[in-house]
Order: sequence, then structure tokens, then C-alpha cells
Amino acid sequence: MPRQTDIGFPADHPTAAGHFPGNPVIPGAVLLDAALTAIAAAEGRRPGPFRLRSAKFLRPVRPGDRMLVEWQAATAGGIAFTGCVAGSPVMTGSVAMGSEALESVAS
Repeated sequence: MPRQTDIGFPADHPTAAGHFPGNPVIPGAVLLDAALTAIAAAEGRRPGPFRLRSAKFLRPVRPGDRMLVEWQAATAGGIAFTGCVAGSPVMTGSVAMGSEALESVAS
């Protein structure tokens, strides 16, 4: 069964002014960081190391949006996650955690 958490991006989010003027979006790197930090906290882990297996951004997330992140265990100790805004998927992905991520960092 998936676990979930809600992440809000304030209307005055610092990335909004420059990404992109007149058409602000929250950058994918910020979405990933927010999702993985929230997942780690909910799982009682420190945020990292993770090894990103995959990530796909399906539609823009705007300042002022709230993103519902759901995740569940995946193969080899990883986590598969999705992010939705107003019920529409905005990103999907998976990460390796634990020893697989540590081995990747060490090599």
C-alpha cells in the first residue's frame, strides 16, 4: 500500500522569479529534492544517499501548487514514487536506497 505526503510550493517560491519570467514553474530538481526529502523523513531516514534510477516530468508544477507524493517499496530496496497536483500526475520516478545507493556513490 502506498504511503503519501503533501508538499506545498509557495506562490513566492525563490525559483519562480527566474524559472521562467512570465511563466514560472518549479524546476524538476526542486521537485525531486522536495519529494525525496519528504520520503526520507517519513521513512525515518536521513535524506540520502539516493541513486536516481528514473525520473519523468509529465507537466509543470507552478508556484502556489500543492503536490501529493505517493511512494512504495520497489525492487532491490528501492522506492517508486509519483507526484500529483490536483489529481493529475506531474512526475514519476524511482530511487535506490541503502547499500545499492552507497555502492553507487563509492564507485
